[in-house]
Amino acid sequence: MKEVIPRGLVVSCQALKHEPLYGGSTIAKMAEAARQGGAVGIRANTVRDINAINRRIEGKLPIIGLIKRDYADSAVYITPTRKEVKALIGASCAVIAMDATLRPRPNGETLEELVRYARAHTDKALMADIATFEEAKNAERLGFDYISTTLRSYTEETRGIAIPDVGFCRRLKEEIASATVVAEGGIHSFMELKSILDAGIEHVIIGGAITRPQNITSYFVDIFNQSPAFGGEERIQA
Repeated sequence: MKEVIPRGLVVSCQALKHEPLYGGSTIAKMAEAARQGGAVGIRANTVRDINAINRRIEGKLPIIGLIKRDYADSAVYITPTRKEVKALIGASCAVIAMDATLRPRPNGETLEELVRYARAHTDKALMADIATFEEAKNAERLGFDYISTTLRSYTEETRGIAIPDVGFCRRLKEEIASATVVAEGGIHSFMELKSILDAGIEHVIIGGAITRPQNITSYFVDIFNQSPAFGGEERIQA
C-alpha cells in the first residue's frame, strides 16, 4: 500500500465545460488558494488541469488525478478505460483515481484489467471510487491503495442514500485493512466533517462546499426562500 497523501483535507478543484469556472487558469488558482488554506492534497480532472495545478503549486502537494469521460455503452465515467489511465500515467499526479464500482465498463474492459495495466506501467498510487461495501472489498482485493466513498448515493444501487453516510464510513474504517479509507461526498458543514472525523476517518476530500461557488450560493439562496420573511411558508404550502 502506497501512502502518498498525508492525513488531512484534500480539496477537489474541478469544473466541467458547462460550469462558469471552466477554462483559463481559474482552477489552478483555486488549488493554490486551497494549498494556502492548509489542504494536504488536490483532486483534479483532466490532464490539462492536473498539469496546470502542479505548476501553480510548484509540486508542493500530491494531486489525485482523474479524467471524466462519457461513453455510450456504460454509466462509468471516472477514468473509465485504459485510454484515460494511460493519459494519467503521463500527467503530473501522484494518485490515479478511477470508478471501482461493479458496473460494466466501456468497451468491455474490466476493472481488473485496468489495475493490472496501471501497476505494470507506473508506480503511482491508485484510488478506488466506490459506492457500496461490496465494491470496497473488491477494490481492496485488487490492491487499491485508497478507497474513497466518492460514488455513494450516485449510482443506481445507492441513489437516495443520504450523504455523508457516516455509518458506512465507520464500517469501511473498521473492515478495510489493506487500503486507506477516504471520505468524499456530501460534506457541506463543519458538523458533518466532525462526524466523519469522529468515525475515525483521517483522509477527507471536499469539493463543492469549497470550490463550486454556484452551489454554495444556491445553498444560501435556499435558506432565503425557506424563510417566512421571504414568503417561504407560502411557497411550501403552495
